[in-house]
This record gives sequence, C-alpha cells and structure tokens, in this order.
Amino acid sequence: MWIVRKLLRTVRWIVILFLASSVLAVVAYKYVPVRLTPLMLIRCGQQVARGEKVRLRHHWVALEDISPYLAEAVMCTEDANFLKHHGFDFKQISLAYKEGKNGKRQRGASTISQQTAKNVFLWPRGSWVRKGFEAYFTVLIELIWGKRRIMEVYLNSIEMGDGIYGAEAVAQGNFGCEAKALSRPSCALIAVSLPSPLKRDSAHPSPSMLRRQTKVVGEMQWSERTGALGDLSIFGKQ
Repeated sequence: MWIVRKLLRTVRWIVILFLASSVLAVVAYKYVPVRLTPLMLIRCGQQVARGEKVRLRHHWVALEDISPYLAEAVMCTEDANFLKHHGFDFKQISLAYKEGKNGKRQRGASTISQQTAKNVFLWPRGSWVRKGFEAYFTVLIELIWGKRRIMEVYLNSIEMGDGIYGAEAVAQGNFGCEAKALSRPSCALIAVSLPSPLKRDSAHPSPSMLRRQTKVVGEMQWSERTGALGDLSIFGKQ
C-alpha cells in the first residue's frame, strides 16, 4: 500500500507543478513577446535533417504595428466568430463532426484561440492527448490574455510560409513592406495561404488563391459594412 500512496503523491505533485508552471507561462506571455515556438524548432530540425540551411524569419511587432486588415482577414477565413465565442466554436465543431460522420471532407473547426494555444505551447501533430492540453491552454489564454492579446500572439507566431513566421516577416519577405503597411488585398492573400502555408505561397499565388483572395476581400468589405465580425476597433480598425 505504501507504494500506491507514494505513487499517488508523486502524481499529485506532478499535476500541481504542471498547473502552476502552465499558469505562470501564460501570465508571462501576456506581457512578454513570444520569440520562439515549438513549431519553429521542429521546422528547423526538419531542415537540418534534410541537409538544408536553417530558414527562420520571425520579427515580433506590437499589434498596433500590424495592419488591422490582417486581423479582419484571418477572422474571415479562419474564425468568423472569434470575437463572439470563448475559445471554442461549438457550432463549427458540431458541423465538422457531422460531416466527418457522413464521410464528407471534414472542415477545420479549430478557432484562432485554439490555434494560438497549440502554436505557442504544444506540438503540431494531432492526438487526443494534445487536444486535451490544447483545450486547457485555450481556456487559460481566453481568461488571462483576452481577445486582443490572443490575436497579437497569433499574428506574430503563426507559420506564413517556408521559414516565415508572423506578420512582419511575411510582409517584408513577400510584399516588400512593413506589417503595418499591408493592404486589404495583401492581407486577404496571406489569410488564404494559412491553411497550408508550405504549399500556398502568398508571394507567388496560384489562380485558385487569387480567386479565393477576391472572395475574401468581398467578405471583408461586407463585414465592415454590416459589423458581422464584431467590434474590430480593438485591433485598430476604425
């Protein structure tokens, strides 16, 4: 029995240490720029394993130094209910489940909050264990960071091309400008590339990307007129 008690004590301390360290990490990242993510390290490792030169372009900038069109564009393509939900879009999750059950091509149901939690704290490969941690960190960042900080971290840390991470790096590398100078069409094109940034190059868009870009620009203009996405002023949008 003493072995069981010792094991339970060990497990309890592991859980306590994990909870304490994870909360401290989330609190720290509310104020400290996220300079490096697990995905960046993984990509660098993959490049080295292939015998390639390491490619890592990442420049953290404040949200006010990123075009507000970019936040609007990623909401149109990735998470239209970002300002309305509390981390999880249960309607999209339900639709994705039904489509998968019926054998249809399953849509992505991860919110911007979930993607941010995964990018900053976890590994990319999906599993039930990772999904559980993702849900935990999503709740934490929603409670501690708030929507503006979540969007700031998301736009600074997400993969936007081969070795390109964040708005400033993609703006300089693919559009020859600073992130704050990105136009509405450029932001729409970046957003279109996000589901598969290693295959969809915003610097050299395919005809299908350009068609999707036109549609996203129209969605952005419509949302601006109707307020469908919510109050975009928190991202600097007037």
